[in-house]
Amino acid sequence: MLLSQYRTRDGRIQVVARDGTEAFEVLSPASLYDLAMDCAREGETLHDRIGALGLNGAVDLEALYAEGRLLPPILHPDPAHLHLTGTGLTHLGSAATRAAMHAVASAEDTDSMKMFRMGLEGGRPPAGTAGVQPEWFYKGTGAALVAPGAPLVSPDFAEDGGEEPEIAGIYVIGPDGTPFRVGFALANEFSDHVMERQNYLYLAHSKLRPAAIGPELLVGDLPRNVEGVSRIRRGNEIIFEKPFLSGEANMSHSLANLEHHHFKYEIFRQPGDVHVHMFGTATLSFGDGVQCQGGDLFEIAAEPFGMPLRNSLDAPTGPGPAALTQVRTL
Repeated sequence: MLLSQYRTRDGRIQVVARDGTEAFEVLSPASLYDLAMDCAREGETLHDRIGALGLNGAVDLEALYAEGRLLPPILHPDPAHLHLTGTGLTHLGSAATRAAMHAVASAEDTDSMKMFRMGLEGGRPPAGTAGVQPEWFYKGTGAALVAPGAPLVSPDFAEDGGEEPEIAGIYVIGPDGTPFRVGFALANEFSDHVMERQNYLYLAHSKLRPAAIGPELLVGDLPRNVEGVSRIRRGNEIIFEKPFLSGEANMSHSLANLEHHHFKYEIFRQPGDVHVHMFGTATLSFGDGVQCQGGDLFEIAAEPFGMPLRNSLDAPTGPGPAALTQVRTL
């Protein structure tokens, strides 16, 4: 089952469900966040809850997409309680991509390669046990979450703005602090790769950018092998197109291990919070020498996730600001 959300004409959030080609409104005024929290409280699955609520009239999701009315598949009423985070060097081939991005002659002795090997050797522990922890990064709160079809805005101090096609796990934290996985969605983990290339310690800065997820959320298990495509359109031309692979069959870490090393921190188990946790990628246009420009359209697609995730790049056209950000004393 695939779930999505759109904004109604009167400003309400409406959840949509589909199995197959047709999409229907869920017979409820609740948002997906509200439905998920109810399920967490009552020990019910989303599939069962939506089945009990029932479905209303058919919905034209492509028309809503074109009208700019689709929303991220999950939102929090208070954006400060939605956390955007992720992991890197988790996919087979991701170390080579990172090495190419940093333009090193040999990846053998880099910290990236060491981290990647640690994942290969210890990222898939036996069930019920914890393995080696992955690279981890923070992207921001729900204020940085962008809807499908909306632009990804690169700040005026940015040196680059490039796509990262990924799968994200979507979670809510139950009343007793238990993390519940709502499902999985396509994600564009938009980053500043030029900044990161200067020094890998700039990774934290390079990740503080917006991100997009959706349009649809896959309820249930993530397929072991996900085959998708990442492309960039510039006007009527496709300037980049490349397949990407995800799912545990293509990863050096198990999902359970990645989830453990995120939610082992009590600060990420606060009741009522939402987490969007991106699992990494091995496919970057920047690694192939593509320089994105304002107006470029990113498109990320993979068959299990329904409609493609599309977002344009809104990039500054001139140099960064000359003035410092001022902090005032009270």
